[in-house]
Amino acid sequence: MTPQLTCNMAVSASTLRYRRTGADRRAVIGRLRQSTWLVLGALALAASSVACASTGAVPKPFPMPATTPHEPLEGSPAATPEPAPAPAQPPSSPAAGGPTTRTSLDRYALVGTALSLRGTPYRNGGADPGGFDCSGFTRYVFAQYGVSLPRAVQDQYRVGKSVTPDELSPGDIVFFTTTEPGPSHVAIAIGGDEFVHAPSSTGVVRVERLSSSYWSPRFLGARRVN
Repeated sequence: MTPQLTCNMAVSASTLRYRRTGADRRAVIGRLRQSTWLVLGALALAASSVACASTGAVPKPFPMPATTPHEPLEGSPAATPEPAPAPAQPPSSPAAGGPTTRTSLDRYALVGTALSLRGTPYRNGGADPGGFDCSGFTRYVFAQYGVSLPRAVQDQYRVGKSVTPDELSPGDIVFFTTTEPGPSHVAIAIGGDEFVHAPSSTGVVRVERLSSSYWSPRFLGARRVN
């Protein structure tokens, strides 16, 4: 065989292999492209399925509810209004007309009030600074400190508790028997041997002594009002 013929045959075989190889490559490339699209589609479907299962998302084309910051979803914490604060309660106060508690009687202040009325004239039935009788005087003085005494001498003698002459203190009420048996005159002890009272007839409110010759034998007893 001649060299020229041998060369032509080699070229023809090489060309045939090249053509076959090119056709095969195009077929392979076509199949690869088809496989690629199939793979990509499968991945996209898998991704959407995972999103639905793990996050609760709804895949398109299902409609999504529109929300705005001003319209929170029902059931969310923002949709539940906070309870209004309870109104402040007013401070409690005693019921109207309820009982009141009087503080302890200031006996020295009471004696000072009685002494300030010295010189007030005696007036039968009088119970004010315009004029006093004996029981009107004691009733008026004690009323200035929230203590209501009865009007009559005999009734005042039943108030409080009895005290002996040795226990006598400023502010105690002292009683005498003057015009009739039993308590008929009343005065206020001011300490020591003295008392202040509104004597009868033309007298004025004044201070006298328990040990005097007139009052000592007429002393009946004393009462303490708290």
